[in-house]
Amino acid sequence: MTTFDSTKLPLKDLLKDIVDGKIQLPDFQRGWVWDDEHVRSLLVSLGRSFPVGAVMLLETGGAVRFQVRPVENVPHEGLLPPEKLILDGQQRLTTLTQVLKLSGPVKTTTDKGKPVDRHYYIHIPTALAGPDRLDEAIIATDSNRQLRSDFGRKLDLDLSTRELECQQLYFPCSEILEAMAWLKDLFKFNVTAQAQFFEFKESVLDAYNEYHIPLIVLKKETSKEAVCLVFEKVNTGGVPLSVFELVTATYAADGYNLRDDWYGSQQRGVISRQKRLAREPLLKSVENTDFLQAVTMLHTLEKRRADLAAGKSGKHVAPVSAKRASVLELPLEAYQRWADIVEQGFIRAAKFLRHECFTSPRDLPYRTQLAPLAAVLALIGADERWREPQIHQKLAQWYWCGVLGELYGGAVETRMANDVEELLGWIEQDGQQPRTISDAAFQIDRLASLASRLSAAYKGINVLVLREGAQDLYWKGRIRDLEADDIALDIHHIFPRDWCEKQDIPRRRYDSIINKTPISYRANRMIGGSAPSLYLSALQSHKQVLLDDAGMDALLASHRIPAAVLRADDFEGLWNQRQLALLALIEGAMGKKATAQAEAEALV
Repeated sequence: MTTFDSTKLPLKDLLKDIVDGKIQLPDFQRGWVWDDEHVRSLLVSLGRSFPVGAVMLLETGGAVRFQVRPVENVPHEGLLPPEKLILDGQQRLTTLTQVLKLSGPVKTTTDKGKPVDRHYYIHIPTALAGPDRLDEAIIATDSNRQLRSDFGRKLDLDLSTRELECQQLYFPCSEILEAMAWLKDLFKFNVTAQAQFFEFKESVLDAYNEYHIPLIVLKKETSKEAVCLVFEKVNTGGVPLSVFELVTATYAADGYNLRDDWYGSQQRGVISRQKRLAREPLLKSVENTDFLQAVTMLHTLEKRRADLAAGKSGKHVAPVSAKRASVLELPLEAYQRWADIVEQGFIRAAKFLRHECFTSPRDLPYRTQLAPLAAVLALIGADERWREPQIHQKLAQWYWCGVLGELYGGAVETRMANDVEELLGWIEQDGQQPRTISDAAFQIDRLASLASRLSAAYKGINVLVLREGAQDLYWKGRIRDLEADDIALDIHHIFPRDWCEKQDIPRRRYDSIINKTPISYRANRMIGGSAPSLYLSALQSHKQVLLDDAGMDALLASHRIPAAVLRADDFEGLWNQRQLALLALIEGAMGKKATAQAEAEALV
């Protein structure tokens, strides 16, 4: 069954429906943004009967309900209920409505974005000189229907009265579709121009009045997801439409302002949910779509459990879902029921992550893993149950398997939904481990290739080192404590880059995380490009440090750095021993052994 109709409609009928209110905009459409040059170009194309593209509309009256608004500057009074909504063609239709159907000035912008009011005219003698002169014939005056130069001091053209228009033969574009009133005034003010006007009507005005716009009309049965996808496909030049915007427009039809709920409104006295979450530094990067996904997963989980309790099976059982389509179908009453509970789940998630030694959003390997974690903690976090050793151990193993198994990159909606159901089942009923744990595999060779600090596994391993109590080589204290005190820190090479290059050690090896660790800027400056044996001696003998070998060896050990091979300037020795030490941290966090390449391929 087709989901759309294709037809044509006279431009004048289409614009009449817009000013009557039969055609309006869904509230998720952004504002009209065309500048003066775009407006003039469109008028020229129509006047020469050039194609200007199809318009896409959506029938109202179906399951998809949006808050609507009229096209810009169309008076709100007396509007009919909308029968169709504009999905594609807003800029063109808004332009033509303002220029051809409304009597007031067109509120547009200059090519530099400065707001201006314009009235558009066609100079009849120039337009009659030939079709190729229409571009020159169409002019735009200011809000007073005048053209001025010399910074407004010189009046070049005055069309401020109907008499001046008729005498100088400038036809207002707002009269194109209803020219008889202007013609009557022409008889009064410039009767000798009648023949010229009728020639103008036949060669120019009739082109506008006979112009047909191709239409694609989506039927009212079209799903909300399809509307969203279609809108994004046809608006590739603009900002992609987010799920949040579409859900906002849907809830607005029922009188609920989702934008106020998320962003807050001082005017309406609504406190921002986003700002409440952002009080936890780790939640500053949470997006509205993350929040909606967490709510949707709990709503669909509740439906699934109800279906199973009712004895349903197979396809009759609703799935837990975080997919776009499910978020778009989230009922307002479900959002209102779960939103505050999910907010608490995100706050507990931040506490859990702090316990795992994460301190800032930049440290988080995956933002996408926050939504399922928050959804689970929303249900099991009451009375701080997540802190119970057995529950915490399961949460931690699941989390680190997702991070170090690098399973939460890309499209992960299905994994998120599976994890919520399976992790809750594992915790509450001691069921099977979540698939994220069984799927996770850390390949031994992966350490050698981890060089980008943007990688999830790279971030995770760095946090594991910090969690074990890594201490700075210069300042007194653990790295995580120094970071909390705003001491400048970063991840630096253990064997310095300059030294490695002089030893012909390939960059892919010396840039690996095996040869990097977090230290302060002060320690890094003292290391410079020296061999480890030299910079260790310099650090230990510095008057503000004064450490013996045993003291420095203990600091190195906190980073899982073997002191003996470092003092011997043995890069390969460091590589082999630290690789094993980091693998031990990884295996401890994941609760499973790292695998060789062949073993990993066999697991796929």
